[in-house]
Amino acid sequence: MIKDKNQIGLDQFKSIELSAKLNQLLADYQIFYMNVRGFHWNIKGEKFFELHLKFEELYNNLILKIDEIAERVLTLGDTPVHAYSDYLRMSSIKEVKDTGSGNECVAAILDSMKKVLVLQREILLLAAEAEDEGTNALMSDYIREQEKMVWMYNAYLK
Repeated sequence: MIKDKNQIGLDQFKSIELSAKLNQLLADYQIFYMNVRGFHWNIKGEKFFELHLKFEELYNNLILKIDEIAERVLTLGDTPVHAYSDYLRMSSIKEVKDTGSGNECVAAILDSMKKVLVLQREILLLAAEAEDEGTNALMSDYIREQEKMVWMYNAYLK
């Protein structure tokens, strides 16, 4: 029935479930972003110049994804979470404070990427069930890009 569809023609109930997962992802990305900003500001040591730039590249990438995720939640007809207290409560990624070690920062980045990749794969499955090609495409793009980034950051630690 058409009355069970949201503003873009998707099942309302499946869209609500997708929005909740996307809001969880939004929270993960916000904490991930702030951690990487802190890494950028506080990195020390012989790899300073290399990592300082790499972390800036990463946080710029994350902030774009944050905006895309929030806009996708809105497109699905819901409200994106927008309070840091909610991000801290909802995120599976924890704050990382007071580190300037390149290896610790990269290890934290890899841990965060693993968490968002797992969640993005869950969202991908839900999007397929809801026939939500917009969310599906977004998650597929993120996963493809981040799998390569995981390989690169892992190579740094070897």
